[in-house]
Amino acid sequence: MRCPACGHENRDSASFCASCGAALVGRCAQRGAELPLAARFCDVCGAPVAGGVAPQPPPSPALEPPSAEAATTSHASRSERRPLTVLFCDLVGSTPLSTQLDPEDLAEVLRAYYQACAVVVEQFGGHVARIIGDGLLVYFGYPVAHEDDPQRAVRAGLGIAAALGRLDDGFRRERNVHLAARVGIHTGLVVVGEMRSGDA
Repeated sequence: MRCPACGHENRDSASFCASCGAALVGRCAQRGAELPLAARFCDVCGAPVAGGVAPQPPPSPALEPPSAEAATTSHASRSERRPLTVLFCDLVGSTPLSTQLDPEDLAEVLRAYYQACAVVVEQFGGHVARIIGDGLLVYFGYPVAHEDDPQRAVRAGLGIAAALGRLDDGFRRERNVHLAARVGIHTGLVVVGEMRSGDA
């Protein structure tokens, strides 16, 4: 299954992109049932799909590489000015945690943390742009914009705190590990678009 956000090819059974963390399935806003990625409305109750993004066709290959001037013009023409809300969250005390746990156990904790955060972000229509160590950089307003993106980001931040509280209960009992996260949110005008060729 090709990711609509970054183009990475994932397993057919994947729910999230292994490269960028974007959701690969839509969900019914009423029932929460998984639906095909291209679905815009639930095929049972007719409700809109929560966080659904229609897959984009892969770009057709160019016959010859564009000149530097053409590439610059092309990137500039795809850039746009828009409001963006950025959420960043990271684990509290991750450095001591890395010395306390075996690397495989730490990887399991981090996987559970990333998954819990990604589920909440998807629920509120955000996009996990990057995972940096134990931090997640999340966009609200790009690639899909909503009028209430700042409120969605705040709700997602609160949802992440609640989800980590539930994870913390389990990890405290099983491994004597405490999980908590810091969340920061900022909103402002940005110019979004490709700055260079490749994956950036």
